[in-house]
Amino acid sequence: MEKVLITDYGFKNVDQEEKIITAAGFLLQTAQCKTEEEVLKHGRDAVALLVQWAPVTAAVIDGLENCRLIVRYGIGIDNLDLEAAKKKGIVVCNVPDYCIAEVADHALALALALARQLATTDSRTRKGEWKIVPPQPALPFYEMNFATIGFGRIATEVLRRAEPFGFRRMAYDPYVTAAQMAAQGVDYADFETVIREADIISLHLPLTAHTHHIIHAGVLNVMKKGAILINTSRGGLIDTEALAVKLNEGTVAAGLDVFEKEPLPTDHPLMRCGGNVILTSHTAWYSERSVPTLQRMAAEELVRGLTAGRLNNRII
Repeated sequence: MEKVLITDYGFKNVDQEEKIITAAGFLLQTAQCKTEEEVLKHGRDAVALLVQWAPVTAAVIDGLENCRLIVRYGIGIDNLDLEAAKKKGIVVCNVPDYCIAEVADHALALALALARQLATTDSRTRKGEWKIVPPQPALPFYEMNFATIGFGRIATEVLRRAEPFGFRRMAYDPYVTAAQMAAQGVDYADFETVIREADIISLHLPLTAHTHHIIHAGVLNVMKKGAILINTSRGGLIDTEALAVKLNEGTVAAGLDVFEKEPLPTDHPLMRCGGNVILTSHTAWYSERSVPTLQRMAAEELVRGLTAGRLNNRII
């Protein structure tokens, strides 16, 4: 019987996965691997890996003897060496479509809270300062430009949720046409226009060599005064050291759910910024429904991959 390894997981149990994978005729084993050595110890002979956070590096892939497939629990694939997997002929899949509503809800919630200055007003009120105007100038939503960088599944849902509030909606995505955006009532804009004109910018991009620190000091300096930056995508999209400088100057605001290093270090400059930043601990993906959905989708994709079924989310 061929072996499948769940390298690591943070769920209450993996009963769904066991039912789906064993019903397809495979032997399922689980571990809680944190290092390359542990992944190889448990998975060297596995035909497939189901991975959450464990490092599947080039060294790990080189040591896998029977692996044909790697499936990542979730959207991001930063912990997988895709090039090494491709060279060895191992198929890699992720699950990009399990928490679309949750992440879109979270991104919009951060944007609305910052646009209405809820955190700063709450803090001021708790200190005994009762003022009937917010700390900073505030535009009505119908005069604000709400933009996404990226126009994939989550970005389109964010903009759909923003529509009833009256925002002018715009987006930049080099892989989507202006006509496709117009069909959803969204204006196409180039990257420079979004940075220069948007009052709210929500990031929805994969992390690649090209997108790493796409929001850097130079970009931040061009943003409108008081602009709001939202990131529920990948932490490495933003140079957070540069962002902290701008936040402390009070020229921008930010709502961040993801960070380059997680947990966010307690001594990171963002931790010392004021109420114009809201930090959440990578919770945008979560709901009581999203977790079991992720587990089921990952297991089903793995079985399809091992039984010559049609893969839904093949990366390589």
